[in-house]
Amino acid sequence: VAADDGVMPQTREHMAVLRQLGVSEGVVAVTKSDVGTPSLAAEEAAELVPGAPVVQVSAVRGVGLDLLLGALAEVAARVPGRAGGGVTRLHVDRSFTLRGIGTVVTGTLWAGSLGAGDLVRVLPRGLEARVRSVQVHDTAVDRASAGQRVALNLVGVGWRDVGRGDVVVVGEGLRPGYLLDVAVAMEEGARPLERGVRLQVHHGTREAPARVVPLGAGFAQLRLEAPLVAAAGDRLILRQVAPPDTIGGGVVVDAAPRKH
Repeated sequence: VAADDGVMPQTREHMAVLRQLGVSEGVVAVTKSDVGTPSLAAEEAAELVPGAPVVQVSAVRGVGLDLLLGALAEVAARVPGRAGGGVTRLHVDRSFTLRGIGTVVTGTLWAGSLGAGDLVRVLPRGLEARVRSVQVHDTAVDRASAGQRVALNLVGVGWRDVGRGDVVVVGEGLRPGYLLDVAVAMEEGARPLERGVRLQVHHGTREAPARVVPLGAGFAQLRLEAPLVAAAGDRLILRQVAPPDTIGGGVVVDAAPRKH
């Protein structure tokens, strides 16, 4: 939150997204504290995110940065990691090529681990590739673990064959689909979902338009116009098409349902 702007509409929408993703821990940084009114912005932030630590910083003057790092470390220490079960999958946010190296994709590893020599598939197209090397924050590692930001050097696919929104997986446990059954949670003030309404569904790094079929008791089926690679328990963000706005979210109950 910038001290000279205070809480803005996009700040409130970011908070709506965080709520729907189940993010309950964090730190509020009041930036530009050297040019605005940081105390007023801090009060607005505390009202928007009750209980979260609020730190006033100025990147220009270097004020408060150590306090911010300390607050982030304290919060991160009590947040559980992503390590555990589930199909190994990395949601791609960027794909490019480097001279002498070849295809590189970057993203966040949601589950499992990836290392050199692993055979992977790129969904939804089903392309097969092999991991030549792995980096985490520009440092080569033998294996990357769930929750880390990862760069993969892939052999067997061109960089134009992989793009933002694709998912790198190991094994056959996931598949792309056009139907999702979800438990829906709407934002305060949002209208209940009506049959046939068209929404933008955000999952991982991919988005897809969908029509809604309410199932009652807070559940709905999403009929997608483009495939998503989801698993039960994944969280989604629901945004209305016009005017664009985050109106709710959902948790995937069934990633391969029958058509209701």
